[in-house]
Amino acid sequence: MAEAKNKSITKLTFEDAMKELETIVHTLEQGNIELDNAIALYNRGIELKQHCSEKLSHAKLKVEKIIHEDGIAKDTEKSDLSKTYE
Repeated sequence: MAEAKNKSITKLTFEDAMKELETIVHTLEQGNIELDNAIALYNRGIELKQHCSEKLSHAKLKVEKIIHEDGIAKDTEKSDLSKTYE
């Protein structure tokens, strides 16, 4: 985690940010930490959570751009196969 702490949050991948966030949550849940350190970890956790939320939002937008074609979402169109099961 020391390597990830030194890395700017904006440069972390979603997976690395989640791993660090999980470590922070685990550490805070144990409760064996000084108050100042707990506050610092909590603040870092908030930043990591925001970073992950932004990454997910960007990924969602990319997926929506992929599945939309001519203004119609591909997944809402019925295929010939789906008619068989109606």
